[in-house]
Amino acid sequence: MKVFKIIFCITMFLPLPVTLIALIFLPDQIPAHYGFDNQVTRWGSKYETLILPLLSILMGLVMIGVMKLAAKMEQSEEKREKNEKGCLITGIASFLIFNVMDLYFIYTSYAKVENLSEVPVDLMQLLFILLGIFMVVIGRIMPGISRNSIIGLRTAWSMKNETVWHQSQRFGGFMAAAAGFLMIVVSVFTRGFVCFACSMGILAVMVPVDVIYTYRISKKY
Repeated sequence: MKVFKIIFCITMFLPLPVTLIALIFLPDQIPAHYGFDNQVTRWGSKYETLILPLLSILMGLVMIGVMKLAAKMEQSEEKREKNEKGCLITGIASFLIFNVMDLYFIYTSYAKVENLSEVPVDLMQLLFILLGIFMVVIGRIMPGISRNSIIGLRTAWSMKNETVWHQSQRFGGFMAAAAGFLMIVVSVFTRGFVCFACSMGILAVMVPVDVIYTYRISKKY
């Protein structure tokens, strides 16, 4: 568990020193926003690159608070450790997304990329490939999460009892991993708005299917 906590902290804070060092080399004006057509829609100060690292730290602090709250609410030491491990892995996966996106934005800022179509991987592709990987990771850990009020596939029905909870997490984990894999495949072969629309469509199908499953399994048990 200690190793996971160390990795959690490192990945949470790493974008900040990397960005502070990069600021020395970045031009004063950088591409600050891109449209779905991959064209720059706004230029801004190089100091805007600090937003993502600060969001990473803020999210990390929130997650630490959530983990402490969850630990207080859990009576069993075994369940507390399982859920804490699940939270740490989820956090690490999230921070890896922040780290990769931070490096991507530093590169596009340094190169003053005006058209992301000229970059081998555009913003939407990178974002949803990372999100797909994140979902595959979450799908793997969901079946091992004990019933709690913080993480997992939580609905009024999935919380009914232990049997319904574990059935829901197994199904939700499978759906998350499958959706993540599909999202990665879609992101490899599409770009820009098409990539965004297809990936969001996958999520739009997954969420209601998960909710409906928890309702049906709660009626069974």
